Amino acid sequence: MENFNSDPKPGRLILPLILIGMISTTYTFINRVSTNNSLEVVNIEENADQNNSSNEVVDETTTTSTTTTLPENVVTYLEEIQGEKIQSIELGKKVLETNERWNNKESSYQEAQQEFKEFISDAEQFVATVSEPGPPTSNASLFTNHEELKVLVNLIYEDTKELLEGLTASDTGERRSAALSSFNNNLESFQQKIEEIIAFSTSS
Repeated sequence: MENFNSDPKPGRLILPLILIGMISTTYTFINRVSTNNSLEVVNIEENADQNNSSNEVVDETTTTSTTTTLPENVVTYLEEIQGEKIQSIELGKKVLETNERWNNKESSYQEAQQEFKEFISDAEQFVATVSEPGPPTSNASLFTNHEELKVLVNLIYEDTKELLEGLTASDTGERRSAALSSFNNNLESFQQKIEEIIAFSTSS
C-alpha cells in the first residue's frame, strides 16, 4: 500500500520555522547587547562621578594640610614691625618735605634747623621702638633678621644727625645732600627688610 503525501514539497513547511527561529534569536541577541551597553554607560557615568567626588575630597584635604598657623608671639612681632615700617615711611616723608621747603626758601634757617633737630629726636625714639621688645627669642631666624633691622635703624638715626650738620655746614648743600641720600637708602633698606621678614614668616 502506498503512502500518499498530499504536499509535493514537504520542505516548505520547515523553512518558515527556521526563519522564525533566526529572527527570534537575532531579536534576543540585539536586546541583550543593547541592555549590556546601557549598563556599561551607566557604570562609566557612576565611576566618573565617584572619581570626581574622590578628587574633590583630595583637594579639600590638600588645602587643609597646607594651611599654616603661626604662633601668637610671631604674629604679634610681625604686626609690630609692620607698624614700624609705617612709622619709617612717615619719618621719611617729613624729612623730605622739610628739606624741600628749605631748598625752595619757603622756610627760614631757624625753622629748618628746629625741624632737623626734631628729626634727630624722632629717630632716636624710633631706634628704641625697633630695638624692643623684638622677636621671640626662641625663633633664631627672626632674631637674626631683627639684628639687621637694628643696624639699619641706627644708621637712619646717624643720618638725621648728619642732616643737621649738613644744614649748618659752610658748603653749598653738598654735605646735606649726601646725608639725605644716605638717609633715603637706609630707610628703603629698612622697609624692604621688614617686607622680607613678613614674606618669609608667612610662607614657610
